[in-house]
Amino acid sequence: METFIWSIVFGIIGWGYFSFGRKQDKNVFLLSGIGLMLFPYLIDGLTKTIVVGIALGILPFVALKYLGDF
Repeated sequence: METFIWSIVFGIIGWGYFSFGRKQDKNVFLLSGIGLMLFPYLIDGLTKTIVVGIALGILPFVALKYLGDF
């Protein structure tokens, strides 16, 4: 049950990233949003879900800081 709740949380965050990336033309947010919406279907287990979700949530900010906007 907890995995399901976390999947919904990360899916909502992913939708926000996706919408922001599409409107602002920021591909890193767009791709991270797609990843956040789709990864719960591929990952089993609560710990893995949380770790991958946090990693995908932080990814756009790290990528923008070190790689710039692409």
